[in-house]
Amino acid sequence: MAWMRLTRGLRARPVRAPQDGISRRKSLWERSHLDPWLLLLLLVLLVAGLGVLYSASGQRIDVVMAQGTRFMVALGVMLVLAQLPPATLMRWAPLVYGAGVLMLVAVELVGDLGMGAQRWLEIPGVIRFQPSELMKLAMPLMLAAWLGRRALPPRWKDLLICAVFIGVPVVLIAKQPDLGTSLLVGCAGVFVVLMAGLSWRFIGLLCVAAAAALPLLWINMHSYQRQRVLTFLNPDSDPLGAGWNIIQSTTAIGSGGLSGKGWLQGTQSQLEFLPERHTDFIVAVLGEEFGLVGMLLVLLLYLLIVIRGLWLSAVAHDTFGRLLGGSIILTFFIYVFVNVGMVSGILPVVGVPLPLVSYGGTSSVTLLAGFGILMSIHGHRRLLPR
Repeated sequence: MAWMRLTRGLRARPVRAPQDGISRRKSLWERSHLDPWLLLLLLVLLVAGLGVLYSASGQRIDVVMAQGTRFMVALGVMLVLAQLPPATLMRWAPLVYGAGVLMLVAVELVGDLGMGAQRWLEIPGVIRFQPSELMKLAMPLMLAAWLGRRALPPRWKDLLICAVFIGVPVVLIAKQPDLGTSLLVGCAGVFVVLMAGLSWRFIGLLCVAAAAALPLLWINMHSYQRQRVLTFLNPDSDPLGAGWNIIQSTTAIGSGGLSGKGWLQGTQSQLEFLPERHTDFIVAVLGEEFGLVGMLLVLLLYLLIVIRGLWLSAVAHDTFGRLLGGSIILTFFIYVFVNVGMVSGILPVVGVPLPLVSYGGTSSVTLLAGFGILMSIHGHRRLLPR
């Protein structure tokens, strides 16, 4: 049966003793548990992101310096997490997940308000962060640890428990309200379950159930969220109101043409026609100033990161590593897809920034922490001799 072949493929590879007792001296990358190719791609993306952010922020060097400082902290977190063995991450999974859920409850009770939403926790004079961002890692970590200890494909009982693990934080995040992040957190959990070996028949039933639940989702959406969907279907219905963001973003991208207007030369962005240009709509700045060529180069960079991440996950030595690594990199892909899709007008606006390019602290730390976990999974694997 197909699922039996899948189960055999997910089993840990056998460990063989070194041949002839010969030990090879480890390289710097092996000792640090970092993947040089993935690290290089990430550094190129970070540098390019700072350049685009400088233009999008109105050439404010203080914004760039603040983002650069966040990147340095995030890289430090990535380095630390890369040193932790996957077995340690597996043991910590329930604690991390439980702490994340408790912080989401704290947001509901005493969270800090900002831009009409209650999404932040603040320690006065120390830090202000979004616990929902941390759940993008806590969710797949918990599910991978849970399923990694069980026979695959998962049984109905295991699937029901996974549904609870996914549903609790998704509902809490959606109540903030933060539909975009709740969808991403849900995707992070669903990816783990899908990679655990579900049959196509079961996946089809899930798709049918999701389609049937759309009317219920529509009823429970906030009025501004429903307006975003209606605006997506017809932006010209309110060009000076709800449709302003998407009209200006598509105008900026289209005006860039093939090669763009040049760095710092964008009119829609520099003349402040484009809203949220340094966060959610930074892709429009990229398209206007660097054109189709610039956008394709950045998308190619993202694609290379995703391909490298999928390869690192595929060669992991156990089920936990494959499920966790695959979910992290696929969620990163969805992150990019949703942002580019909403800015270019093929998806509704849901408030998802462009990863590692848009201005933001918690999201940058979370994303690079995920790559640190991915490098840990690869760096601590048990290699077979050639």
